[in-house]
Amino acid sequence: MPPEYLAFFDEFNHQRFYEAHDVLEALWLPSRQAPNGEFYKGLIQIAGAFVHLQSDRKGPAVALLKLAEFNLQSYPDLHNGLDLGALRSLLHRWLVALEDGRFNPLRFGPPPRLTVKSPSSSSS
Repeated sequence: MPPEYLAFFDEFNHQRFYEAHDVLEALWLPSRQAPNGEFYKGLIQIAGAFVHLQSDRKGPAVALLKLAEFNLQSYPDLHNGLDLGALRSLLHRWLVALEDGRFNPLRFGPPPRLTVKSPSSSSS
């Protein structure tokens, strides 16, 4: 797995969402038209959404989470070591809560975490 991809998860899980966005963008830009282009773009959009949530800007966060859902929809439930099925469920819960005005996912409990499995246990 590319080091930028792994660094994305480290930055995201330490709530350094802008840095997560930035590090993965370095991988995405040259591969936008490649098979993983939309996958990386979706992850970047999730990180961007959380940049907005850190400042309680729910509208832009919702818009980015919806774009991320769209960009990740064509990938299998397990892709590049990431459980996209679980991530899609999490995105849906965050979107419902944000759109209903119930909570900001950064303020209600433990921070969001994304886990990538080792290459030996992933497919695609």
